[in-house]
Amino acid sequence: RSSGQDSAGYGRFDDMVRGLRAVTPAGVLDLGRAPASAAGPDLRQLLLGSEGVFGVITRVRVRVHRVPETTRYEAWSFPDFATGAEALRAVTQTGTGPTVIRLSDEAETGVNLATTESIGEQSITGGCLAITLFEGTAAHTASRHAETRAVLEQHGGTSLGEPAARAWEHGRFGAPYLRDSLLAAGALCETLETATTWSNLSALKAAVTEALTTSLAESGTPTLVMCHISHVYPTGASLYFTVVAGQRGNPIEQWRKAKIAASDAMVATGGTITHHHAVGADHRPWMRDEVGDLGVEILRAVKATLDPAGILNPGKLIP
Repeated sequence: RSSGQDSAGYGRFDDMVRGLRAVTPAGVLDLGRAPASAAGPDLRQLLLGSEGVFGVITRVRVRVHRVPETTRYEAWSFPDFATGAEALRAVTQTGTGPTVIRLSDEAETGVNLATTESIGEQSITGGCLAITLFEGTAAHTASRHAETRAVLEQHGGTSLGEPAARAWEHGRFGAPYLRDSLLAAGALCETLETATTWSNLSALKAAVTEALTTSLAESGTPTLVMCHISHVYPTGASLYFTVVAGQRGNPIEQWRKAKIAASDAMVATGGTITHHHAVGADHRPWMRDEVGDLGVEILRAVKATLDPAGILNPGKLIP
């Protein structure tokens, strides 16, 4: 259930799965024979996101997309995160169709602009940076770009032109390398993510930020919490947090406490425990909150049917 950065235009990966074969200890499942079906529940969904606890997917049939003829870029500035989020909501619910649309909060905007290559060269001095990108035929990108532009302007956006959007695309894979350098220099640097409805977005962002800063302050370090919206839906959006602090004592234990505090805040404030990072072992303690007692029993029943000896990826996903 991963979500690439172009998910606004192409959807999540699980949206593209048309069919699959899974080998389980109980037998083989061949699922998905038509574009749509009313033949009961879609059993592909049991395997999508199951993280290998039910079977091993050995074959997958996916929807493919044509290589785009053209790409258009435009960056935007909003006075604050709430205004920008409302603009992204309007674009998504109108259906204007950008391939990429994302919004950084004030902290992330400041850090992204204050790079060694661009200090003093940026015309942006505050607010929140949004990125839009459009792919397709020349006519299609032009029409979607124009419609999106009109909506963003109506909701308080100021166009910054192409450069910041192109810079984001050029450097979007650099953060993991910066993270390694920060860790080596004695900084704690991690990420986490969640999602919720549009109306709950601000409350969830505030709760997770407070949980992270409070927990890490208790270990004796100031904390920088940055956040952006990277995946949008008609009914809500994801929140992706990047956390930088000083390493104090055992950094693994230091982060574990902060991660627990943030996860508890997500659950308490109506967010999902994970939007696209998945469950594994880290998020398993919150799965009961996510799906309820009966949901856990359903997952255990499927596990017992497909993997009665419990040999597939034990200790993951299911509480």
